[in-house]
Amino acid sequence: MVRIKICGITNPRDASLAVELGADALGFIFAPSPRRITPEQTRAIIKSLPPFVQTVGVFVDEGLNRIRDIADFCGLEIIQLHGDESPEFCAALMPHVIKGFRLNDTSSPVPIRDYRGKVRAALLDAYQRGIQGGTGKTFDWNLAIRVKEMGVPIILSGGLSPSNIQRAIAAVQPYAIDVNSGVEDSPGIKSPLLMKRLMEKIRRIET
Repeated sequence: MVRIKICGITNPRDASLAVELGADALGFIFAPSPRRITPEQTRAIIKSLPPFVQTVGVFVDEGLNRIRDIADFCGLEIIQLHGDESPEFCAALMPHVIKGFRLNDTSSPVPIRDYRGKVRAALLDAYQRGIQGGTGKTFDWNLAIRVKEMGVPIILSGGLSPSNIQRAIAAVQPYAIDVNSGVEDSPGIKSPLLMKRLMEKIRRIET
């Protein structure tokens, strides 16, 4: 069964609805982004969540102590790194870290080998110059299949939406999916209709 993360949560309504619809994890972005949220806002949302929903903080080239301080303050369970963080940096946050990789060609997956044993999973996103994530650009699923062969659990991201989610899961068979702009009305504001459609499409695969 594929796990579902809804990323770019900015308000209690979207968080509550995502959980109600069946999301396994919620992502909160602390890096420059139209979906950026403060630690204070995140803490308030997390306090309102029921148990067994994983909370994920997204950081880009942030200092280790700063990450730990925000994680402790908010109650984050997983740290998602989306910058140029080294394998050694990631290892310092084990076992609570996943690493995002922006891939654009067949040579891109190679460095991921260095992160084996130092991250819990690799999150694969589409490369777009100057943007660290949340591009809405569809990821090349063939690259994801190559990463799977390296023995690293993968979280598939990049342009996922109700219109392509079934094909993406069938092609890659990822451990989890990460959806952001594909279920939004506008940056940072989720669409109840699109989130519902996404969950319905995934359930059809699993039944």
